[in-house]
Amino acid sequence: MEKWPVGLVQHLLPRHLQIIYDINLFFLQRVEKAFPEDRDMLTRVSIIEESQPKMVRMAHLAIVGSHKVNGVAELHSDLIKTTIFRDFVSIYGPDKFTNVTNGITPRRWLHQANPRLSELIASKCGGHGFLKDLTQLNRLERWADDAGFRREWAEIKYANKVRLAKHIKATTGVTVNPAALFDVQVKRIHEYKRQQLNIFGVIHRYLALKAMGAEERKRQLPRVSIFGGKAAPGYWMAKQIIHLINAVGSVVNKDPDVGDLLKVIFLEDYNVSKAEMICPASDISEHISTAGTEASGTSNMKFVLNGGLIIGTCDGANIEITREIGESNIFLFGNLAEDVEDLRHAHTYGSHSIDAELEKVFCEVERGTFGSPDDFSAMMAAVRHHGDYYLVSDDFPSYVETHRLVDEAYRNQDEWVSKCIVSVARMGFFSSDRCINEYADGIWNVEPLVVQD
Repeated sequence: MEKWPVGLVQHLLPRHLQIIYDINLFFLQRVEKAFPEDRDMLTRVSIIEESQPKMVRMAHLAIVGSHKVNGVAELHSDLIKTTIFRDFVSIYGPDKFTNVTNGITPRRWLHQANPRLSELIASKCGGHGFLKDLTQLNRLERWADDAGFRREWAEIKYANKVRLAKHIKATTGVTVNPAALFDVQVKRIHEYKRQQLNIFGVIHRYLALKAMGAEERKRQLPRVSIFGGKAAPGYWMAKQIIHLINAVGSVVNKDPDVGDLLKVIFLEDYNVSKAEMICPASDISEHISTAGTEASGTSNMKFVLNGGLIIGTCDGANIEITREIGESNIFLFGNLAEDVEDLRHAHTYGSHSIDAELEKVFCEVERGTFGSPDDFSAMMAAVRHHGDYYLVSDDFPSYVETHRLVDEAYRNQDEWVSKCIVSVARMGFFSSDRCINEYADGIWNVEPLVVQD
C-alpha cells in the first residue's frame, strides 16, 4: 500500500501533517477504548508507521476519513476485508466496506465503437433500448443458433478485423491475415498483468511451429498476437517487457517458415480511440493477471460486449463475467487467489522448479534469437531466482494448454460465433448505468431528478 515519508509531508504540507497527527490521535484513542486487550492493533492500524523513516499510511488515512470503502469487484472487495484491512472491519464493522462491480457504457463501447454490430443487435432486440437498459440484451440469446444471424455476426467481425489489419499495416508495416485468430492484450504494461506470460507463450508457439514439418504446419491455425499499452515512465521492467515483445515480433514477422501462421504486433500509443478500433476486432482477449492482484478491470467487459471471448485467470471481474455468461463461454486457467500466498511462500523458502516448457523458452532467449540476452536477463531472473512473485512458471502449463483449447474451439466457427452471441446477450449486468445507480443508492444516498427543460 502507498506510504509517504513523514519528512516529505512535513516539508511540503506542514499544516496538513499536523491535522493527520490529530486525526490519528483521535482514531487510536477510539481503537484503544474498543480493543483494550489488543495493544498490537494500535500499531497495525495507525496512520503513522513507526519505521525508519516514519511513513504516512495513505490507505489508512483514506479509510479513517471515509464514509464508505468500496471495492470494484466481488473478489477485490472480499480480499480487502479478509486480508489487508481486516482490522478495520473489526473496528468499523462490515457495513463500511461495500462492493460495486465496475461497468462500462454501451453508448461508447458498443454503439460508437461498433455501429454495425449495434444495429444488428437492435434489429433483434426491438430497437436501441438496450443502450439505456443493457439487460435487454438477453433478447438476443434466442438467435444464437440461427444460421443467418450467425453469418451476419461473423461478417461484421471480419469487417472489423479488416479495418484493424489496415491500421496495423499503416502503422507497423506488417501485413496480417484478417482470417487469422486475433489474440489481443491491450492494457497498462505491468508485471501483475503478466504481458510477460503472454509473450513467453508466443515464443513457445513460435518454437513449436519451427519444430514442425511443412505438412504439419499447414494444419495449424493462423494467429495474430496483438499487444498494446503504456509503461509508467520509471517502470524499467515494464519497458523491458515492451522491448521483448518488439524483439520477438521483429524475428517472427520475418520468418518465412512461419509466414501467416504467427504474427506479433505491438501497437504504439494505445489510447481510447485505438481501443474503439481494437475491441470490435478481437476474437480472444487476454486478462491474465495473477489471481488476487486485479481490482476489477473493464477492458474484459468491453471485449465481450463487442463479441469476443476471454482467456483469463480467476481474478477481478473475470469471476463475475464467468458467472453471468457461463463457464462454457470463457477460457479460464491458472491458480486461484487463495493459493497464491502459499505458492509465494514455497518459492521463497522451499524448492522452486521452473516449468520445463518455459525453461525452453528462456533458453531460446538466452541463445540470442531475439537480440542480446542481457536485455532480458532480469525478466527471466525474476522467475528463476527471485521467487517468481507473479507465478509465471506456476501458471504457464495451464496457460499453454488453454490456448490449445482456444485453437480447437475456433476451428468450429458456428459454435464459436454462438458462444460470442450468448456472451453478449448475458452482459446486461456490466453497465455503468447499473454501477452508478448502486453508488447512488448504497453509498451516496442520492436520488435521480428529472431534468427540466
